[in-house]
Amino acid sequence: MTAACSRCLRRAYLVALLAPGIASALDDREKRKAGLLSLPDDELIDAVGAQRRARAERFLSEFDADAVRAEVEAAGLGAVCRHDPRFPAQVLELEDAPSVLFHTGDLARLAELASRPVVTIVGARRASPYGLELAVTLGRGAALAGATVVSGLALGIDAAAHRGALDAGGGAIAVLGCGADVPYPARHRPLYERVARTGTVLAELPPGTPPYRWAFPARNRIMAALGKLTVVVEARSSSGTLITADFASDLNRDLGAVPGCVTSPLADGPNALLREGRAGLIRGVEDLLDELLGPGERPPGWDPAGRAQRVADLALFEQGVLRAVEEGLSVAAIAEACDASARDVRAALARLELADLVRSNGLGAYEPTST
Repeated sequence: MTAACSRCLRRAYLVALLAPGIASALDDREKRKAGLLSLPDDELIDAVGAQRRARAERFLSEFDADAVRAEVEAAGLGAVCRHDPRFPAQVLELEDAPSVLFHTGDLARLAELASRPVVTIVGARRASPYGLELAVTLGRGAALAGATVVSGLALGIDAAAHRGALDAGGGAIAVLGCGADVPYPARHRPLYERVARTGTVLAELPPGTPPYRWAFPARNRIMAALGKLTVVVEARSSSGTLITADFASDLNRDLGAVPGCVTSPLADGPNALLREGRAGLIRGVEDLLDELLGPGERPPGWDPAGRAQRVADLALFEQGVLRAVEEGLSVAAIAEACDASARDVRAALARLELADLVRSNGLGAYEPTST
């Protein structure tokens, strides 16, 4: 269903028409923050290159809203504009909120997903195995708690967070820097289809629009606006992921970061956020839910992925390590009790932490999670 008004649709299609000219003006965040995407039509045309004015004016004068609505529906999409009460209210807080959000699925699904507690999970495209596992765990745990998981369908952490949420049967929103009917990257078509089938895919650019480099930082603002909490899992110091964190801060959203090894470049971004006091410490699902729902607040019957079953699935050695943690033993005492090396115990503890069965207290010791 195309619920967007004619004026907002025209604006969205004008932005797509001017997309090649917008690129140079939106290459860096400071120019984007100057409000280019919030300019009135005439000023936007001038800002991206007066040489495009004749074509843009012809487009505006000939715009056929009914034909566009038919095009959107033929692409299998819906469209909702910011004048509609079902438009996600969080996104309206942006200074340059998009005039239209194109979406897969019906509008009621989008409205329902946006009304839940929403966590945006982002990170490196070339993530470590540890980061990928943790992103899956966080996405799964958030979904099991009834939250909506937002990310960008990108390689690495984004896709892992989506998979975690979907595997748990939860809701996911993917925000793209191209048309919402364009699976990007192409290798993620199966994941795109899963999100579209049970969650929703969003874009501010009309159907069929190819990806533009500027559109990815631009879509990050939508991801940050949707989330009550944005969590950075892994990111190099120059990563575009940190743009999303900056937008979250600008919008006074909560920000979380997963600490990483100080010698790993992938930990530079989140460790800096933690060092600067800009982000809360996210060691696992429990920390994420504390930030998202409030300290100790959990949905009724909270049992992430069936804790008893996850414990039963552990190897005998890991079960022994878990029991030792529950008894309050130190790593050295666990190694002695289990007749194992400290190295093997720490490896088992890492696996238990990824399974959200234990968590580090930040001082080298471990404690069981509360569920």
